[in-house]
Amino acid sequence: MQRRFLKGLLQCLPFQENCGVIQNLIEAEMFKSRLVRDGFIVTLLILSVVPATHAQGAAGEFGPVVRAYLGYLRNEQEVVDDRVSRHAVTVTYYRRNSNRIRALRQMAMQIARESQNDYLPELEAVAPDELGLLFERPPRSGTLRIGEVVQTTFRYLGLVRTGEPFYVFARLDPYEQSELMRNINHRLDNASNSAGAAASGPRVTTRNRRVTTP
Repeated sequence: MQRRFLKGLLQCLPFQENCGVIQNLIEAEMFKSRLVRDGFIVTLLILSVVPATHAQGAAGEFGPVVRAYLGYLRNEQEVVDDRVSRHAVTVTYYRRNSNRIRALRQMAMQIARESQNDYLPELEAVAPDELGLLFERPPRSGTLRIGEVVQTTFRYLGLVRTGEPFYVFARLDPYEQSELMRNINHRLDNASNSAGAAASGPRVTTRNRRVTTP
């Protein structure tokens, strides 16, 4: 179409005027071509650099232990997705477990970012009606305090809302449980000794009466 347009101009204009018009049109077309080419190159650079930078940032933010745990959660989500696609589980089951995985992921990333350590405790996330799955005597949700050790087994980390509320706990490792039991026994011994001393009462001393002979 551009060639037909140029040919029409050449036929309508004198030779000298044709030269000026042609030169201007050529320069305009070359300028537009450079703009298109430069824009295309810039777009390619952005598309190639931005994803790589994002991937490097996500991979470099956490150490191998935390990345492995996040990968484990990703695999768990894929399993749940597969089961619901085959109608092997109910929609309610799928929704709750997907929300649970999101809560665990959120807490794991929070712990890693706050501690700046490549370490995660064993995490458990339970809904309010699932506290009995972790504890023989389920605590009342309103009494839980962040950092509190519940029944010498779990430390309460906080409430995470991912579609529904989940109470997230960290299981104490064997060393922590042993140290905790040692402290409890020490306090019980001190309390027992104090109670025994109080029960015996104060010590009563008597002095023999002096007898004089007239």
